Amino acid sequence: MKIFTIGFTKKSAEEFFELLGENGVKLLLDIRLRNNSQLAGFAKGEDLRYFIEKILGIEYIHDIRFAPTDELMDSYKDKKISWDEFKKRFFDLMDERNIEEVLKKEYLNKIDGICLLCSEEKAKGCHRSLVAEYIKEKMGQEDIEIIHL
Repeated sequence: MKIFTIGFTKKSAEEFFELLGENGVKLLLDIRLRNNSQLAGFAKGEDLRYFIEKILGIEYIHDIRFAPTDELMDSYKDKKISWDEFKKRFFDLMDERNIEEVLKKEYLNKIDGICLLCSEEKAKGCHRSLVAEYIKEKMGQEDIEIIHL
């Protein structure tokens, strides 16, 4: 079973869509708090939904329950908390939001081939890597492979 993560920053539309297609992504789960920034270019919410469905036939869902709060994100970006503290607080937040139940009720049959989308170029230091780790932990399946595109 594979879980992918991808960021759109510093990727051309061609590279982005090819990575998704070549890796057999079935669902692009947009976990950005805001997906409508003018700076997002081709990855702007409704535009991305259209492109993904028309070009690749991939399902697109924007779900902010998988995003950190502004306050938590700002604390990390402003270096008020460490990555380890951010991770702890974010995992606590996902627990508070009952993300484990959300996964089981809404995404259980979609985990294999899911791709978590955020804006950051690299997964390291981005909450998408934590969401992938959380899913792997909560689904209780050690055979889940996390691949950062």
